[in-house]
Amino acid sequence: MAEIFPGLHYFAESWIPKQAQALHAQMVVYGGTSAGVFAAVAARRLGLSTLLLHPGKHLGGMTTGGLGWTDYGNKNIISGMARQFYRDVGRLYGHDEIWSFEPSAATKVIQRMLEEAKVPVRTGAYIESVTMDGRRIALMTMLGGLQVHGNVFIDATYEGDLLALAGVTHTVGRESNATYGETLNGIQVRNLHQFSHPVDPYVRPGDVGSGLLPGIMDEDLSLRQGQGDGRVQAYCFRVCMTDDPALRVDWARPRDFNPENYILATRWFQGEKDAYNDQLRGSSGVPAKFDILAPPTAGGFHKTDTNNHGPVSSDFIGESWDWPRGNYEERERIFQKHVSYQTGFYWHMAHCPEIPERYRDAYTRWGLSRDEFTTTGHWPHQLYVREARRLISDYVLTEHDCRLTRRCPDPVAMGSYAMDSHNCCRFSKMDGGQARVLNEGDVQVPCAGPYGISYRSMVPRSGECENLLVPVCVSASHIAYGSVRMEPVFMALGEVAAHAAHCVLGARCAVQAVDYSLLRSRLVAAGMVLG
Repeated sequence: MAEIFPGLHYFAESWIPKQAQALHAQMVVYGGTSAGVFAAVAARRLGLSTLLLHPGKHLGGMTTGGLGWTDYGNKNIISGMARQFYRDVGRLYGHDEIWSFEPSAATKVIQRMLEEAKVPVRTGAYIESVTMDGRRIALMTMLGGLQVHGNVFIDATYEGDLLALAGVTHTVGRESNATYGETLNGIQVRNLHQFSHPVDPYVRPGDVGSGLLPGIMDEDLSLRQGQGDGRVQAYCFRVCMTDDPALRVDWARPRDFNPENYILATRWFQGEKDAYNDQLRGSSGVPAKFDILAPPTAGGFHKTDTNNHGPVSSDFIGESWDWPRGNYEERERIFQKHVSYQTGFYWHMAHCPEIPERYRDAYTRWGLSRDEFTTTGHWPHQLYVREARRLISDYVLTEHDCRLTRRCPDPVAMGSYAMDSHNCCRFSKMDGGQARVLNEGDVQVPCAGPYGISYRSMVPRSGECENLLVPVCVSASHIAYGSVRMEPVFMALGEVAAHAAHCVLGARCAVQAVDYSLLRSRLVAAGMVLG
């Protein structure tokens, strides 16, 4: 894909600085996601020596990586540094605060935060190994030879790579409903982002011998409702598009374009759909989830945060499963497959003559924005890793927390977004003697209200690593993580991690032994809403 998007990678050998150097900081943050950035900035404001290590080139994670249409749930619980971020972005547009913004605007605010706090940052820093001293991380060794010593470490990656190397108990995939007494976990065949009418799953319609189309399993998963497995929900890129002719970069056909990957899309868009799955909304003819970012560009044109919608869209269903535990080279291959699939999907929708004209016209109207992601060919640098590893600690957030049938006694932040999982796989099912394809894994169920996120959900269980905090891959069931995994929550938990580290250093205690009343008072003083 380098021919289309130069510089666009998850991992590149050339990014790794070759240096046999040793560094030390009181607080070492691994991962330049929004959580990592906020943790590092908050720590510097608290007077801690801090080092931010990022396995990549671009800081901010999904906040700067295309997710400009903020999934906030209840705005009233977004507080502290997270709320200030949305106010700072708002001021760039002449507003008190704003919740939908261009990636370039978020990048400006993130960069300014880091510069003002004087946070030392090392990019291209991919962890290779961890040296433990009993129950404490003593040393991180990075590819290229850099060694980093610290007192407290924070794993702020989407993947949980540091926690895994530290030997902390964790999981990947979906628990069964029986594990925590839930109703929305495990395999789920439901009615949203679903094929609302039969679509043939075979390469040649009706011909079993021709085989199933790519990505379709030959197993009726509807018979296993609620059972656990190791699958994770689909990933995609949140693409910033524009309809401004002065900025629009038209869709390019990937060099490795495989028409078979889009036969299912063609069959779906040729058929009749229900109101939910008809992508073109209203008289404007804008496809669903081409979420318009405010304000319009010069001339009244727009930019988008384009997300997945419907049964066949930008989600590359079934291709995310190996990402969480994959090595860097494997993730780079998965990353590029996602780039190829998604760019191919947009090109196919805009140019395939078998796609109905109204859809072709709608997709042709949009393209990449020439003034966004200028170092990666205008394509987002961050793959939307919706879930990967998850901690298993002394407190596991579950559906019961989201439904408010259980309340933790030690909240350090709050969540409120719906329990939201994208589809995990596709399968073939016989229905009235006819084979049809169905999606599996999508869940969209509102929470009962804002709920507390336990401090214990962001530290390893008692008896495990004593100087590690985890603000992203928190201890939660798959379905509860579907609510927690929102950027404002990650920002809040990053700030919490800095305050917790400050407490740990002051008391010279394990992260599990932090005085909650002291931590709570510090968070309240910092303006955080805890319920």
